[in-house]
Amino acid sequence: MTPALTVGITTKNRPEALRACVRSLDAISHLAPEVLVFDDASSVPAGEQLAACDVPLRVIADPNGPGYIVGRNRLVREASAEFVLLLDDDTRLLDASAVESAMRVLRADATVAAVGFAQAESDGRPWPRQMQPSAAHEPAVVASFIGFAHLIRRQAFLELSGYRESFQYFGEEKDFCLRLIDAGYQTIYLPDALIAHVIDMASRDRRRYLRLVARNDCLNTLYNDPLWRVAWMLPARYALYFRMRRGWKIRDPWGGFWLARDVLGRIPGVWKQRRPVSRTTLSRWRALRAAPVPYHVPTLPPDGPRGR
Repeated sequence: MTPALTVGITTKNRPEALRACVRSLDAISHLAPEVLVFDDASSVPAGEQLAACDVPLRVIADPNGPGYIVGRNRLVREASAEFVLLLDDDTRLLDASAVESAMRVLRADATVAAVGFAQAESDGRPWPRQMQPSAAHEPAVVASFIGFAHLIRRQAFLELSGYRESFQYFGEEKDFCLRLIDAGYQTIYLPDALIAHVIDMASRDRRRYLRLVARNDCLNTLYNDPLWRVAWMLPARYALYFRMRRGWKIRDPWGGFWLARDVLGRIPGVWKQRRPVSRTTLSRWRALRAAPVPYHVPTLPPDGPRGR
């Protein structure tokens, strides 16, 4: 039978976190999900890391280590279910309610392509609202989600060709959700749908994070903005790197040179794939960033979900 849900987990060299994440899936065992794990060239193969876990799953390994964005795309392509729950390996399900509520939204409203969750500590305490996808207290239509955990409609994801693999790491959610808006879809945030995000700071390189976030913001502009907007947004995105570097107190004296060289080197390839979004989409994006729109979760009609 085709499962109702596929769970896709991306991992690289965090065996303890991965095992905790997989074990937490017991909370949704009644949904009988298909479980896929993408191993981004871990030193110890993910299959070995999970040998003691009594959870049926399939590991998809890539020895080239292409990054978790490529991994997420691969997981969705390989998924059997209509809905795919994408998780980082440092996440843990707290209970079934978060996933069940997100699935209800996708089942009831075919205009919704993605549902974002709220970040929580391992004991269920929510993170501060400024660290969530939105400060909304109730379900809301938002500009984008945070990729640590999100539920997507597989058909819509594939329709948009998934995440931009040229991004490699970080910032892919904003680009994807902007394109969702342009395609007529919505992204919903459920502030009461909590999933634990247990970050291992030892595995995080703040300088690398800063560089890639700034680079991908520039690429987002080149891919999606109309030419009139690229002319001033690209320099603004570049300048933002320096403001973030000062604000975060990161020492990276050659970062500006690296950023300029990397972006300029990618322009020919990016330009061939440019599909600028409409002014209406940009206006909608800015409006949702400023003030999310309250969303009333619809109930399923007697004959099942509505068509799009």
